[in-house]
Amino acid sequence: MNRNLDGVYFRVERNGKWCNVCFSDLCEAEMTLVLDRWWHGDKDEYIKALRRMCIMLGKRIREIGDTYNIDLSGEEDDE
Repeated sequence: MNRNLDGVYFRVERNGKWCNVCFSDLCEAEMTLVLDRWWHGDKDEYIKALRRMCIMLGKRIREIGDTYNIDLSGEEDDE
């Protein structure tokens, strides 16, 4: 099931068709494949791209947690 939660899309081939799929909807093998394919030989640019993606994913996780009041810490927040 594609949930389209994170907003970080990659083009992958599934069942002979190319489609845009959110990173969180990829299976682990597809995640590895797109990250390996992303590598273009410039380590600094690759790290910058990974950093941007991690920040986007972190913001989206926070947004989902805030929207659905999810707290997995097991502690009450003092705010």
